[in-house]
Amino acid sequence: MGEVGQDEGAGAGHGIRWLAEVRWDLDGVVFARGIPPLELARRMGADPAVGTEPISGTEVWDLDIESYRPGEDGDGVVRVGEAGGWSFAIEYGDSTGADRLTEIARDGVEVVHYRPMPEHPPAMFDYARDGAAVCGFGLGEERWRWGQEPDLLLPELVAARVLEVDGVTSVEREQEEDYAAVRTRTLGVIERRFGLDLPRAVLGELLLPAYAVRGTPGMGL
Repeated sequence: MGEVGQDEGAGAGHGIRWLAEVRWDLDGVVFARGIPPLELARRMGADPAVGTEPISGTEVWDLDIESYRPGEDGDGVVRVGEAGGWSFAIEYGDSTGADRLTEIARDGVEVVHYRPMPEHPPAMFDYARDGAAVCGFGLGEERWRWGQEPDLLLPELVAARVLEVDGVTSVEREQEEDYAAVRTRTLGVIERRFGLDLPRAVLGELLLPAYAVRGTPGMGL
């Protein structure tokens, strides 16, 4: 199979705020700093020796991914690459990012996980480091935070007018703002704090290898 692709400038400067508009094209994104893309796939449950040749974000839907099976695991698939100094895994189906967050983050690794959650809002953010869940919250529900350091991003959320200075009151939404705009503000905080970048082409023409991380998806094209 081909080498894990790296972003060669196509996504430079895109950040991650554009993910606020993405609802159905992916099930989550895992960013990991301190391990290469293949190790990220392995920590998410993949066999690094078994994957596809690099495929596009549209070709992944040609894989036989059954997201839900009554009484058993669905299929989870990731496409992995690297951008902005972070490895990333684009999640499809019944993936493992939320379940393995602290396992991915062991041995000093940093992990940021974003899930759009279109069927069960809000979208979710979690940050783990060195095997521990550090902080997390729902986008639009930032007043409810968890983890070992739940207020880690609080100063930035206040500065971005997401929360009031008390940390528990959401700033009133402008009348013309939709919820995507609110998500964009919070994603901007996360983007700046961790220096995250992701090329928009990951959901389109950018070719990245895919790996099964759960279930029994058909990986042939």
